[in-house]
Amino acid sequence: MDVTTPVRRTGTRWDLLVVATAVGLVVAAHVVGEALKAGGTDIFLGLPPLLAVYLPHAGPGTPVALVVAVAVVLQGPDLARRLAWRPLLLAAYAASALWTVSLALVDGWTRGVVERLTSDQEYLWDVPRVTDVPATLRTFTGFILPGADAWVTHVGAHPPGVLLFYVLLDRAGLGGGGASGVVTMLVGASACVAVAVALRALGAEGTARAALPFGVLFPGAVWVGVSADGMFAAVLAWGVALLAVGAAGRRLLPSLVGGVLLGSCLYLSYGLVLGGLVPLAVLGVTRSWRAGLAAAAGVALVVAAFTLAGFWWFDGFARVQVIYALSVAATRPYAYFVWANLAALALALGPAVVAGLRRLDLPRPALRLVLAAAAAVLLADLSGLSKAEVERIWLPFGVWLVVASARLPHARAWLAAQAGLALAVNHLLLTVW
Repeated sequence: MDVTTPVRRTGTRWDLLVVATAVGLVVAAHVVGEALKAGGTDIFLGLPPLLAVYLPHAGPGTPVALVVAVAVVLQGPDLARRLAWRPLLLAAYAASALWTVSLALVDGWTRGVVERLTSDQEYLWDVPRVTDVPATLRTFTGFILPGADAWVTHVGAHPPGVLLFYVLLDRAGLGGGGASGVVTMLVGASACVAVAVALRALGAEGTARAALPFGVLFPGAVWVGVSADGMFAAVLAWGVALLAVGAAGRRLLPSLVGGVLLGSCLYLSYGLVLGGLVPLAVLGVTRSWRAGLAAAAGVALVVAAFTLAGFWWFDGFARVQVIYALSVAATRPYAYFVWANLAALALALGPAVVAGLRRLDLPRPALRLVLAAAAAVLLADLSGLSKAEVERIWLPFGVWLVVASARLPHARAWLAAQAGLALAVNHLLLTVW
């Protein structure tokens, strides 16, 4: 059984060698990126391969982040093994939320939370424009291309679902950078719990328990707080989790609701189409095609709702490709970013995940989920539609890759490395997201 299979404790030298190789990739991406900038190629990165600048600093979140890191490193693996399932999930979510929010507050409340979603490129900028939701959906595509009335960068580059999410928050009294930023983080922080629920439903509870501390101290939490992509990661993860619960238990309602969440992903980000590989992996494991049909019905409901409201996904995607070609992507060379993207992803995943991906010593259900997420990353990378900023854009795939770290020996040491990387990035660099 997955719960009792012993961890393979050999091969640590190879783990460290692979991590050292990843460090070399990050260094090479930085050196080559700086050389491109010096040669006149504007790649729009302050500190390649990340969208960040070097700015050592601390903030009110620093002591809280340190306490959370120490507590999870010292107690996380034991608690993950001993606690009953539901208390474990609650504890993991509380720790993940505290970790994510405290990392954001290293930059301070205003700079780290309030201003993240309120710039003139972000979603909240266009929320006041939405006075009539049906009319917005009918005319949304008409304001994607550049023009005097065009949507701001992130609104125009995404389907309307994400804008509507923030409009609904605003109507509920949770508008503005502060409240919206906190809600975004609290949703995003739940992704690790959803991943655990999916694994357990597929018969990999031992892997789920072992992976949870790594999900909590996910270095990508630096970008979950605050970017909408962190919220996207949680929506996809819960869609997969509910499908797994429904498929494993032969229950149609969870599969249908999971399908609704998966369908919603299509209207949060065009790139989340690739996220469909993860629920397909679930169906491959369970072979529950009734659950698959129920999930497909949920997806169809969402697609039908947006289409009948006047937004045709393919028209939006076609126009987004036009503005992408006219954006900073035009001066970002594919030959550099096709490998430098992986360096940025490595910084979001952390050394434990890099070492875990070398081993892939996982039970079959968990392995299939990890491989599906890895395939999504590979396709996104090769497409040329992801040039830089993947430390946040690929968060929906990264939360599944974290599962690879579940069976590493010396878990506390690897957890300390994960926490140390996140703390170093957040205290030495000022990230845009």
